[in-house]
Amino acid sequence: MRRQDFSFDLPQELIAQDPLKDRASSRLLVLDKETGETSHHVFREIKEYLHPGDCLVVNDTKVIPARLIGSKIGTDAKIEILLLKRKDDQVWETLVKPGKKAKPGARISFGDGLLVGEVLDVVDEGNRLVKFTYDGIFEEILDQLGQMPLPPYITHQLEDKDCYQTVYAKHSGSAAAPTAGLHFTPQLLEEIKAEGVEIASVTLHVGLGTFRPVKVDNILEHHMHSEFYQIEENEAAKINRAKANGGRIICVGTTSCRTIESAADENGYLRAGSGWTDIFIYPGYKFKILDCLITNFHLPESTLLMLVSALAGREHVLAAYEEAVKERYRFFSFGDAMFIK
Repeated sequence: MRRQDFSFDLPQELIAQDPLKDRASSRLLVLDKETGETSHHVFREIKEYLHPGDCLVVNDTKVIPARLIGSKIGTDAKIEILLLKRKDDQVWETLVKPGKKAKPGARISFGDGLLVGEVLDVVDEGNRLVKFTYDGIFEEILDQLGQMPLPPYITHQLEDKDCYQTVYAKHSGSAAAPTAGLHFTPQLLEEIKAEGVEIASVTLHVGLGTFRPVKVDNILEHHMHSEFYQIEENEAAKINRAKANGGRIICVGTTSCRTIESAADENGYLRAGSGWTDIFIYPGYKFKILDCLITNFHLPESTLLMLVSALAGREHVLAAYEEAVKERYRFFSFGDAMFIK
């Protein structure tokens, strides 16, 4: 299977730069994974496709303002750090730009010394381990100094940080939002619950690995970065109960999907617990627990597009994407949504 098999033409102007004020008013393309048939809707109509006894699985991770811009102590060179994974109280694995100015021993000041980072080591793919020193609470300092780590195709900073969080975001730790969840409002979630649909929360802290481009021609040679997930006993019980009673398991986003597929056994029973996953889902994969997926429109040749193709078939997905382009849907993080039923 080749990377180019998942390519499509996307006009630049269809890449959404800002979220809609009314989250649930985005568009929704419904794709039947068996027939390839499509229909067009408004996102709040999603509730018409959810049935009593179904279980909607959301990722309640919270994006941290993980982008820090500082200056190298001694030279004042501008250095940008993106926090990726917390290793302990003071040490993070980070992405540093420009890397050549961040050799081990380099010290970087943020906010006139409010926060100081020292590069300890170079690790996987040029990432840096950085130890931070500060007075006070790290999260409060980060909230003061950090910016939201928006994808590179969004060309400006957000005025309101909250518009890059889901309304159910709870556990801090992500370097990117689980963007399929951005379409939900508290009111829409209440209406869905009132229909007899169970809502279960899992946590997967989204790293940049999810968005890394596939650079190898043979996709089987692509290596996924690992991401931390956690599933509580009572949330796993909701999902297992719905499955046992014949309800559908409907994941909101590829991150929720990857979490439950990582933690399910071969019989489709979801185990509670926590761990790291580097699961890579592409066509040929047999889903153990997921039945349907709510997702955004993804980048050409991305692992996310490959996951969606594993569920609905590459031909069906690419035909639906072609239709979405023709109908001027908005793409990527702040774009419109697709429901694969």
